[in-house]
Amino acid sequence: MASPVLSKFNPTIFIKSLKFCGRRSLSAGTVRRTEKRNEKISEYAEGETHFGFEKVKEEEKSSKVHKVFEDVAQDYDKMNDCMSFGVHRLWKDIFMQRLSPVHGTRLLDVGGGTGDIAFRFVKYLENSSIPVNPNLSNHVTISDINNEMLEVGKRRAADRGVITAAEEVNCSVDWLEADAEKLPLPDSSFNAYTIAFCIRNCTHPEKVLEEAYRVLQPGGRFLCLEFSHVENDTLRWLYDQYSFQIIPLMGQLVAGQWRPYQYLVESIRQFPAQEEFKEMIEAAGFRCVSYENLNFGVVAIHSGFKL
Repeated sequence: MASPVLSKFNPTIFIKSLKFCGRRSLSAGTVRRTEKRNEKISEYAEGETHFGFEKVKEEEKSSKVHKVFEDVAQDYDKMNDCMSFGVHRLWKDIFMQRLSPVHGTRLLDVGGGTGDIAFRFVKYLENSSIPVNPNLSNHVTISDINNEMLEVGKRRAADRGVITAAEEVNCSVDWLEADAEKLPLPDSSFNAYTIAFCIRNCTHPEKVLEEAYRVLQPGGRFLCLEFSHVENDTLRWLYDQYSFQIIPLMGQLVAGQWRPYQYLVESIRQFPAQEEFKEMIEAAGFRCVSYENLNFGVVAIHSGFKL
């Protein structure tokens, strides 16, 4: 059955959605989180931000993050498998299941240079029980700020026959080197937007969310997969020990570099917790915003709709 998210815009659904998904009055918890966020922001001077636990100038962060991913591009898949014991593949499979694309989907995958999400999108359409409709074209744009990551994705697509598979389901694929905060794309040009393990690396996540809202059509869906915060105290302590003691060492042994993976674990701790990020998504204009924790909150899937 076709997903209502990606079907044609329905005014009746739109009105009902506004009724049930409109902005709520600020709860005491929301006020406390806002105050805490403002306190955290005040730790930085004007024009400063964080790069892991390091204070840097805002204009420096993007180049530092760019260098991190340039350095790890060739070993990206190998390290993802090692760090997560292969579970990252399951997370991404669940992520695509939550999107549940139908024929006629135009997807923008941001920060997806290596193709993990886009390839799953094509595979999902391949496995769909609904026959390909020649009158409904599919499309995915794979966007990344780092050309090294895009080149890895292009090689993987060629090696795995992804482009041929995409053609069989009437899906076009293109690659775009672009900043998630300033997308060179028209308004309302996609009906699905995904971003996986990327937004925490951006200097201004709120600008990324605003751009996501801008490029989505009314009725379009925003879906984000990101490392998040483990809520159980004991599990969080164990996760912290693994993150800070083992992951950088693993990076040195497997990829010959520990610093990018030290940044990785620090950047996760700097990223907003689930409820706070949910409020940021709502502030960008999205409605019916929700999140789903995976593995006790090690990662979370955040969802919202442009209504």
